[in-house]
Amino acid sequence: MKKWLSVIIFAIFVFSLAACGQTDKNTSESKKVTATKEVFKIGAIPDQNAADLDKGMTAVAKYLSEKTGMKVEFVPSVDYAALVTGFQRGEIHMAWFGGLTSVQARNLVPEAESIVQRPRDAEFHSVFITQSSENITKLEDLKGKSFTFGSESSTSGHLMPRYYLSEAGIDANKDFDGKPNFSGSHDTTYKLIESGAFKAGALNEAVWEAAVKEGKVDSKKVKVFYTTPAYYDYNWTINSNVEDVFGKGTKQKVKDALLSITGEQKEIADLFQTDSFVETKNDNYKKIEQVAKELQIIK
Repeated sequence: MKKWLSVIIFAIFVFSLAACGQTDKNTSESKKVTATKEVFKIGAIPDQNAADLDKGMTAVAKYLSEKTGMKVEFVPSVDYAALVTGFQRGEIHMAWFGGLTSVQARNLVPEAESIVQRPRDAEFHSVFITQSSENITKLEDLKGKSFTFGSESSTSGHLMPRYYLSEAGIDANKDFDGKPNFSGSHDTTYKLIESGAFKAGALNEAVWEAAVKEGKVDSKKVKVFYTTPAYYDYNWTINSNVEDVFGKGTKQKVKDALLSITGEQKEIADLFQTDSFVETKNDNYKKIEQVAKELQIIK
């Protein structure tokens, strides 16, 4: 009797082990399934027309989905700060930042990396514009004039223009006709100048060139009177959490996909005004960080 009881107990023990093993296996499989269902979320600073941005970034999401096999989705942001916050929280896995916002994001997420940019972003410029009828030909002529920047967090619409103004001896807080305005986006800036709401303003060179080419601004009414020296600007910055969420090798996979974009992806090319992307690295934006600290925009 004791012998049979021992056999029964042993059988129950073996069955329990097998059941636990199956449960662990099921749990493991469940985790794998969950991981594959994670959505890779991309964002972009809202520095231009929302409809154009949504169209182009949705095309990027679709392209990345096809190239990586992940589900990729574009998540719009109401402003620059919201995108940086979403990135900090890990809710945005990769973002198209300006130089300044990429520095701000990487300061909050130290292991994040700026990985890809357009060729022109290695030598980017801001343009200062005014109405053609205005006698403004150099930065010094802006003293006593009304002026608008773009967004406060914009590299090309605020940070670098303010820096070059200070280099020309102009204090943006004291030397204009009233405090400088912040339009919120580059396209709004050139519209404000065209309408006469402000005498002058500064914006992204690429947006200006696209607006002229597409007839969105009347180049007979508005002129560029100063172009800044070159600096590093826009880039794709990838979050430090992507390998944990989507698996090892994800960062390289996404990077390779971005680098494979050509002019054949028309909606992407139209938005970014480029037919290719190149590699970049965090160190390229040290000057941006230095200028932002000098102007006390970041600490």
